[in-house]
Amino acid sequence: MNTLKCTTCGHVNNEGTTICEKCGKPLDNDQNGKLLNMRYDGTAIRSKTRNRSIVDKIWNFFSSVKVGVTLIAITLVASALGTIYPQQMYIPQNVDPAVHYEDQYGITGQIYYQLGFHNLYGSWWYLILVALIGISIFIVSIDRGVPLFKALKNQAIKRHLHFLKRQKYFVENTDVSEQDRTAFIQNLKKHRYKITEKNGHLLAEKGRFSRWGPYVNHLGLIIFLIGTLFRFVPFMYVDDFVWVREGETAVIPGTNQQYYIKNEEFIFETYGESDEDDIFQAALDRTNGPIPKHFETRATLYENVSTDVVGSEPELKEVKSGEIIVNEPMKINGLGLYQDSYQMNEFQTMTFKLHRADDEEEEAIVEFTVDLTDPQREYTFDNGYTIELNKYYPEYELNNGQPRSVSNYPRNPGFVFFVKGPDIEEQEASFLAIGQNIPSGDNQYKLGLADFTVRDVSGLNVKKDLTLPILGVGAFIFMIGVIQGMYWQHRRIWIHPDDNSLYVACHTNKNWFGFTREFEKMINETNLKMIEDQETKEKE
Repeated sequence: MNTLKCTTCGHVNNEGTTICEKCGKPLDNDQNGKLLNMRYDGTAIRSKTRNRSIVDKIWNFFSSVKVGVTLIAITLVASALGTIYPQQMYIPQNVDPAVHYEDQYGITGQIYYQLGFHNLYGSWWYLILVALIGISIFIVSIDRGVPLFKALKNQAIKRHLHFLKRQKYFVENTDVSEQDRTAFIQNLKKHRYKITEKNGHLLAEKGRFSRWGPYVNHLGLIIFLIGTLFRFVPFMYVDDFVWVREGETAVIPGTNQQYYIKNEEFIFETYGESDEDDIFQAALDRTNGPIPKHFETRATLYENVSTDVVGSEPELKEVKSGEIIVNEPMKINGLGLYQDSYQMNEFQTMTFKLHRADDEEEEAIVEFTVDLTDPQREYTFDNGYTIELNKYYPEYELNNGQPRSVSNYPRNPGFVFFVKGPDIEEQEASFLAIGQNIPSGDNQYKLGLADFTVRDVSGLNVKKDLTLPILGVGAFIFMIGVIQGMYWQHRRIWIHPDDNSLYVACHTNKNWFGFTREFEKMINETNLKMIEDQETKEKE
């Protein structure tokens, strides 16, 4: 690394230093008296002085403020794209996202889904953008903060006269009495300035901690970004959904099959069922249907205590039971089960009978029951008849003339059955749905619905968020940095005696007007001159 030697004191400074670290003489040899850039107290910045190795180039890239702003701008635009249509987590849980976006928003919704914007905030490229912003903030803080800290910690008390004259505010006093000098120093102390003296030269300083405000901001932002990235670590953050039918036990998503939930009973109440609801009768009469008043799930929570053997059945141990009510979740180990939605009277089973098509009495030849959550593919009977379930549509609908299922939940089931028998030369096909019974041709036999059973289904939101404390700490630290940098200023006054003169130079990182008003108060009742704005004098 190249070095710069001060011609006044002989101190060797690193390349890029603009103010001598020892005597404070400007090293730019500017004879026109241009004001010094005091942002980093003239210390050398790595990104401005090194550009040789690949490490230097990477460091310089991320330490660029333009790069940081560009990354933030790109992330903001990407975040805005994610708000054009609802994210996948906010659409109904029982629909196919590909179908939902196309049906609800047309061709633009289809493109939105195909581009992956439906899950934008969890996409790999969005996470990389967030990580790059964090890297940029970290490198910028190290690149600027460390040199500034060293410069302020080791700043010289006695400064070169050229340094003083090139500050924004400077004044030369002549024939200053000891009484005026003492009074001025006492006034500095009254205004909470820390006084440091060396060989008659003084440095008065206060509010240095405000210089670290931006870096405290950066620390808070980095912690906050780490918290957001942790949301994509499974054990740190869970936001999932599970449907649990009455009497069924389902694994709780996001728990790695450690916990199971059983729906013992689903309770649903509406307004108008009790005498207490009479006061709402007028409003109820204006509605077209029942209005939910209360719904809850009586549930039992189990833990899988079996050994981790592939293919083994879970060994469930009851750990908790109770009610899951809206805004009153069931919780365990930071995991919360929230009552979110419900499905009343979902089909559980359907029983069909086979009879001859020309039999007006529709006397059953065979009967069979289809479990709509786990249907068999084939039903064989002792009399030689076989019913094959060729196609099953749990929530049937027609799309451009083609049958399809909107979801995997049996809310409007449709079936394609093949019938085989000893007196049937070729198998006969029939399509059955609610209100529909369509044979494939002139069939000898006909299938009909004989009976069905229904049950209620509870929709539970599964939530776990261990990142909130991290996000809270990051936001708190960030606000401390905002207050620290906004409401305080780093103010310095250099007092330089020379023969019969007393030079005074001042600097603050902001609020120059307030600084001059404070200085005016400190020289009150003394013969010292008011500091003059060198920048204004240059323009004149």
